Amino acid sequence: QVQLVESGGGLVQAGGSLRLSCAASGRTFSRNAMSWFRQAPGKEREFVAAIRWSGGSTYYTDSVKGRFTISRDNARNTMYLQMNSLKPEDTAVYYCAAILRLADYSNHKLYDYWGQGTQVTVSS
Repeated sequence: QVQLVESGGGLVQAGGSLRLSCAASGRTFSRNAMSWFRQAPGKEREFVAAIRWSGGSTYYTDSVKGRFTISRDNARNTMYLQMNSLKPEDTAVYYCAAILRLADYSNHKLYDYWGQGTQVTVSS
């Protein structure tokens, strides 16, 4: 089992920044990658970014490239999402997730573990 706990959400004005954290515990050595997803009211869960735990390769959805940065701290077993130049359309609940195998990281249905989510609200 892997436990994931997100933090760092909040309310920010458009153009501002937030940093989300996801602390992992449990059988963390078994994960292949960790990712951030988001879900706005009435919408499907959307892939935001992923990072392979071994090697650190990163992947982003087009709408956040150049604004968001995913990173990890192996010693702290924590993943981060630095979000800059935030837009109202970034408003959503953000979830971190872990996947145990190499797969299509953008497909939320393939993930094995999820955090409880943290709300990000960007005002215009």
